[in-house]
Amino acid sequence: MELKVLFSEDPAFVIRRADKFLSSQPVLHNLILSILHSRVAQGDPGRYWIALHGEEAMGVVVQSPLEYPATLTPMEPLAVLAIVDAIVEAGVILAGVNGDAATAANFAGQWSERCKSAATPFQGTRLYELLELGDVPRTAGHLRQAGPRDRSLMILWTRAFQDEIGESANDTERRVDRALAAGQIWLWDQNGETTSMAVGREPAQGVVRLSGIYTAPEKRKHGYAAACVHALSKHLRDCGYRCILYTDLGNPTSNSIYRRIGYKAVAEALRYRFD
Repeated sequence: MELKVLFSEDPAFVIRRADKFLSSQPVLHNLILSILHSRVAQGDPGRYWIALHGEEAMGVVVQSPLEYPATLTPMEPLAVLAIVDAIVEAGVILAGVNGDAATAANFAGQWSERCKSAATPFQGTRLYELLELGDVPRTAGHLRQAGPRDRSLMILWTRAFQDEIGESANDTERRVDRALAAGQIWLWDQNGETTSMAVGREPAQGVVRLSGIYTAPEKRKHGYAAACVHALSKHLRDCGYRCILYTDLGNPTSNSIYRRIGYKAVAEALRYRFD
């Protein structure tokens, strides 16, 4: 199978050129789709590669922000090899890679061989989709959309969340401001106190990814996050969207909570760090 690789710095071009491929698996490709649509809307820089067999897209890799690890769609090993070759030959340095477990492992192996550097796996995640609403958490309170008056708390919580997952917090305020303006941050309130938050990303091909699910340490173990996610998932499902989320496989508590709510595992992902 002869492959070629297209490189672009234009996310809109990637969406157009790989539309059929990306639309074919809206759940598995949601992370890539949401990054691309966000970059189109916000204009942030990025690097994008498309593996092509003839005129048919076989895989997509994105790096945005430019100092972040690459994120990739599932793809065949030959497509991985072609893209790794293209990135290395262009002299682009990657901090790591994130995506479908088998594809990320293949990419990391090829990268390590080509660059003669170590590739270290450091986090396994699981992709869940809400297939049916499960148990309703018996937690008092109600869901509400965050507003401007919540900004300070959302910055504090988002920065704490980024710190917990080992993600750069350099752009926290900008991220919160964008999410607030888009109406994407949702909160669980109990007796006038905000206890938990979750973010519902911009829909892509009818799929909404929940992320940034966070409860401050002193408020944990009361079911607030489960109640928030359940209520937000129901709201989005009632609006006609499919709901997905990623969990850390190192956290068995969150995985069991989401399964009780009605989420079912559909794929695994891995993150690698390149030396």
